[in-house]
Amino acid sequence: MVAVPDMDSLVNPQQRQFNPYTENGGTILAIAGADFTVIAGDTRQSEGYSIQTRYAPKVFRLTDKAVLAVNGFAADGNMFVKKVKQRLEWYRHAHAKDMPLRAIARLIQTMLYARRFFPFYVYNILGGIEDDGTGAVYSFDPVGSYERETCRAAGAAQSLVQPFLDNQIYFKNQLAAPGMSHPTHLPLPDVLSIVIDSFTSATERHIEVGDGLEMYVVLAKGRGLGGMEAIGGVQELSERTEGERLFVVRRELKKD
Repeated sequence: MVAVPDMDSLVNPQQRQFNPYTENGGTILAIAGADFTVIAGDTRQSEGYSIQTRYAPKVFRLTDKAVLAVNGFAADGNMFVKKVKQRLEWYRHAHAKDMPLRAIARLIQTMLYARRFFPFYVYNILGGIEDDGTGAVYSFDPVGSYERETCRAAGAAQSLVQPFLDNQIYFKNQLAAPGMSHPTHLPLPDVLSIVIDSFTSATERHIEVGDGLEMYVVLAKGRGLGGMEAIGGVQELSERTEGERLFVVRRELKKD
């Protein structure tokens, strides 16, 4: 027996909708120092009130002096990182060297803008060391608009973390002591403490942040460890010890 549609469905327009994107929570941030950069992200991946996994890395090594953090739609983020790494490998084979940080930033911009009509739904933060040995952070929106900054947060807890970074890194709403001025850059141990405090407080107030914290530290060529010797859980990821050095520091966050 063939079902006959009712007249109301024939007369009134029907709408069907498919949303290819979703939000998978988590938060990322990066802070540039005088001769180092710290890039960090939590490891929780969620959708709504469900935790899909407690270990989904959001921070990825590109070269010994460039690290990319991605946040937003996890599937798009993983695919975008894969495509960026592929382009960097082609460059390495063609030129027998790693692509400079500012060139990687422009590469990411063109890759995002090329997909502007069906974008990668990810917010990217690129951190590392420039050719002149200074730390640098580049932040991107999903369609490729980007700028170089000293610090930037993105993700579910951006509204909680960014004001804290503005206060602690840019010294917004802080008055210097009489006859004193605020430092241009903070030392590495202070920056690591700020990163840990940022994620600890965000975990307390946001259900989509938590489980674990990964902090990638990129050091300029010739720079000493500068206090990292006393930090537990440090792993070096550098392929060469004579150039820039890359480390990862892992910490536990609340799991509730």
